[in-house]
Amino acid sequence: MTTPLITLARQLLGFNTINPPGNEHACMAFLANHLVERGFEVSLLPFGDNRTNLVARLPGNTPGAPLGFTGHLDTVPLGQQQWQYDPFGKDIVGGRLYGRGSSDMKAAIAAFIGACDAQRAAIRAGTGVTLWLTGGEETGCDGARALLESGLAGAAPGALIVGEPTANYPVIGHKGALWLRAEATGKTAHGAMPELGINAIYLAAAALQKIQHFSPGPDHPLMRHPTLNVGRIHGGLNVNSVPDHAVFDVDIRTAPNLNHSDICQRLHHHIGEHIHLAAQVDLPAVLTDPQDPWIQAVFALCQPLHGTPLTPRIVPYFTDASLLLPALGNPPCIILGPGEPAMAHQTDEYCEVNKLEQAQSLYGDIIAGWMASA
Repeated sequence: MTTPLITLARQLLGFNTINPPGNEHACMAFLANHLVERGFEVSLLPFGDNRTNLVARLPGNTPGAPLGFTGHLDTVPLGQQQWQYDPFGKDIVGGRLYGRGSSDMKAAIAAFIGACDAQRAAIRAGTGVTLWLTGGEETGCDGARALLESGLAGAAPGALIVGEPTANYPVIGHKGALWLRAEATGKTAHGAMPELGINAIYLAAAALQKIQHFSPGPDHPLMRHPTLNVGRIHGGLNVNSVPDHAVFDVDIRTAPNLNHSDICQRLHHHIGEHIHLAAQVDLPAVLTDPQDPWIQAVFALCQPLHGTPLTPRIVPYFTDASLLLPALGNPPCIILGPGEPAMAHQTDEYCEVNKLEQAQSLYGDIIAGWMASA
């Protein structure tokens, strides 16, 4: 039987918000109307052509910080492989809701909105809730950055839930991301007279040999070792010319014990002066103290859903929390969503329907607990 939760999740999946280009506005406008009908105060904040963020508040009548939730509505492309199921949310097969963004992370947004609807009386009697829904997360938190630049609407929350896919396992942090563009500049010449030029591809290749042996820094007790990967390279215009330009992109994942500026300086020294480095994405790691009372309360609510005792965990991917938390006063933050982490960005992405229903109930319990403690 179709429930309001499943209906909303499928409606969100029905909007094509593949990024690039994103085109989140129509989906955000739909959600704005949906939230207004449920008593929310809603602001739509454009940040580009057909690009929109949304901030929604359901105010409470008790003084104090609201509970916050954040999620993104853009998705990654479908990929080159053929999908067996409709990527825009029409198929529920074997207890799985299929669609691009089902796990990452439209289902979580539907679950939190459903939970707010179910807990509306408690929210009104308590301190309220605020939702920060963004576009452009998949390409480096572009929407969250624009949201901050526009002047973040709403009071800072006392705690923040990030609905990224965790299969309803509470996660206390994630690695930081430092994406660097490395450029080598040479001198062009005829390919038959290479001695008259400086080959930028050779300069880049020499740097790549060195970068394989570069360590971003020491291990972190929970996040373990930082990682480095060269994910893209390009150089030259034609085969019979000495290339005067080559570029490669570096993806470094870090922990709270590492300083991104220091990493850049050490890497520049390591690979040599012929390579210019520029940060494309610079997102700090996120980590909340597992002994925080609210974190402990969330763990207690999540424990019945899991067969073994819960332990502090992090995820390797980044989230909008990297930018939002510092702007919101660094409240305690939990990453918690019904999506399957292994299904994010996959062909035939799905979210288990039972986990989606669990998430709505779980979010409702978290909301009720927050309001009761106000």
